[in-house]
Amino acid sequence: MSNILVTGGAGFIGANFVLDWLRQAGADGIVNVDKLTYAGNRESLAEVEGDVRHVFSQIDICDTAAVSCLLKVHRPRAVLHFAAESHVDRSILAPGQFVQTNIVGTFSLLEAVLAYWQGLDMSAREAFRFLHVSTDEVFGSLGPAEPPFSETSRYQPNSPYSASKAASDHMVRAYHHTYGLPVLITNCSNNYGPFQFPEKLIPLTITNALAGKSLPVYGDGLNVRDWLYVGDHCTAIREILARGRAGETYNVGGWNEKTNIEVVHTLCDLLDELKPKAAGSYRDQIAFVRDRPGHDRRYAINASKLAQELGWTPAETFESGLRKTVQWYLHNEAWVQDVLSGEYRNWMSKQYAA
Repeated sequence: MSNILVTGGAGFIGANFVLDWLRQAGADGIVNVDKLTYAGNRESLAEVEGDVRHVFSQIDICDTAAVSCLLKVHRPRAVLHFAAESHVDRSILAPGQFVQTNIVGTFSLLEAVLAYWQGLDMSAREAFRFLHVSTDEVFGSLGPAEPPFSETSRYQPNSPYSASKAASDHMVRAYHHTYGLPVLITNCSNNYGPFQFPEKLIPLTITNALAGKSLPVYGDGLNVRDWLYVGDHCTAIREILARGRAGETYNVGGWNEKTNIEVVHTLCDLLDELKPKAAGSYRDQIAFVRDRPGHDRRYAINASKLAQELGWTPAETFESGLRKTVQWYLHNEAWVQDVLSGEYRNWMSKQYAA
């Protein structure tokens, strides 16, 4: 069986990609590498438990020897690198882990992959790809009238998280230009959908609303993000892996710019419709809180290159994707409760104590 290797395949985007990939007829097998930190969840992969096409290995991408062993045994035709610490708020309080995972981890993975790739025969080397999944946050913050980020936008990261991802992007690019490793880099906008850990805005709002808790909104709520349904992101990655040009970067966006308060209002209205309270609206629970340090005002992605070269455009509108997301969380209360651990409760208490 032909294989691909996925890092971070028990996390939010990684797990959705694994499930989506294995639903495709004739799909390659997946070797799934995940450290299983707080945001990695084997329960998200329940659908593929027992599937012979899915091999799970709990290892740290910083462990070059362990990754090298997996590459030698399973001989993947591609490596897709999702593994990352990704929450800006956590990076502000504890940046060291972001440096370790996002920078050192990417370097360690590249070292293992480069040695493996150099040992392949010529045809296998030409067909091989290393796809690095990154973020639009590396480009910094946009003003209200500025055009969306393109693949040539200047890197201006403003948080420890985005700085660590920018460094990893540069390292991947360097391994292509220095060693010839055939890489692809994707920079995506804010993802949302099933299996997202409830520290991010959309699942946090849903879970807090249903629990009768306050719905925290930073500052004035007018920070703007471009929202991308995770299923659309998975489709884009498949297309880029199959037909993207080695050494190129592709922006993946949803063409859905929304303020944070718009997102929260839409979620409250959907919950009012799908699971109404005994009295009042979920909007009554909204609470504006002190803004986080260095909060970027606006992100927006220009995904025209991906549309023009590979024909990809998102299938979901913001409204259809958000409805699917709310319905998923309503129908998967057991998964939600299992991830709401003491560690998560302690984090929330610390983050929003003020």
